[in-house]
Amino acid sequence: MPRFRNLSSHEVRQKSSAMDLVTDADEAAERMIAKGLGQIFPHAVLIGEEATEHDPSLLTRLADAELAFLIDPVDGTKNFASGLPLFGVMVAAIVRGEVVAGWIHDPIGNDTAMALRGEGAWIEHPDGRRDDLRVASSVAIGDMSGCASWHHMRGPMRSTVTANLAGFGAVACYRCAAHEYRMAAAGHCHFLVHSKLMPWDHAAGWLLHREAGGYSACFDGSPYQPKLHEGGIICAPDAESWRTIRERLIGPT
Repeated sequence: MPRFRNLSSHEVRQKSSAMDLVTDADEAAERMIAKGLGQIFPHAVLIGEEATEHDPSLLTRLADAELAFLIDPVDGTKNFASGLPLFGVMVAAIVRGEVVAGWIHDPIGNDTAMALRGEGAWIEHPDGRRDDLRVASSVAIGDMSGCASWHHMRGPMRSTVTANLAGFGAVACYRCAAHEYRMAAAGHCHFLVHSKLMPWDHAAGWLLHREAGGYSACFDGSPYQPKLHEGGIICAPDAESWRTIRERLIGPT
C-alpha cells in the first residue's frame, strides 16, 4: 500500500503488452507472501505469477505437488499502476491438483474473501466478523449483469461474443479478476466470462464462487481445473443459467 499512487515510472514495466504490467510492488509483495508461506509450509511448492514469468517451468510442478500455493500478489496491476483502487491479492491452496482453499484480499477495504472446499465462503473483517457469501438468484438474460473479459479472445469467438453481449442487462470489465470473483460470490452480479485461465487468476475465485453456491465450467462444458491455461470459463448462479449464458454468447455446446 505505501507504493499505491506512489510509483515512479521506472518502477512500472510492461510484460506482454501495455495492458500486462508488473511493478516493484508486485514483485516485493510476492516475495513477502512466498516467504511467509514457506515458513509455515516448508515443503509446499510456491508458484507466484512473477516468479513464473522468470521461470515458466514452475507451472509444471502444480499438478503433482502434494501441496502447492498459487500467488497473485497484485491482481489488477494495470489499475494499481493507474491509481485506481480496484486491485487485490489472490492465493489458492492446491492439494494433488485440487483447489482446497482460496483467499482474495482487498487491500483498500482491508477484508478478505475466503473459501474452504466443502465448508462455504465468507468475507472476514479485521475485527473477526464474518459475512457469508451467496451468489445471486437466477434471472432472465435481459436482467443479468456480469463481467466479461473478452480482450484475450481471438478470431471469430471474439467477434461473436462481443456482438452478443448486447443481449444482457449490463456487462463490464473491471480489469481485476479478484474483485469480479468477489462480486459474483457476493451476489452483486450474475455471471463472469474469462477466456484466459492462468491459475493464479482463477483458482481462488473459482472456489470462492463454487462455495458460495455458484456453478461454473469451461466454454466446452468441462470442469475447471487449475492446470488449465486455455479453454475459458463461465461462472453463473446455477447450471441452467450457465447453459443459457453459454448459448447466448457462443452457441450451444
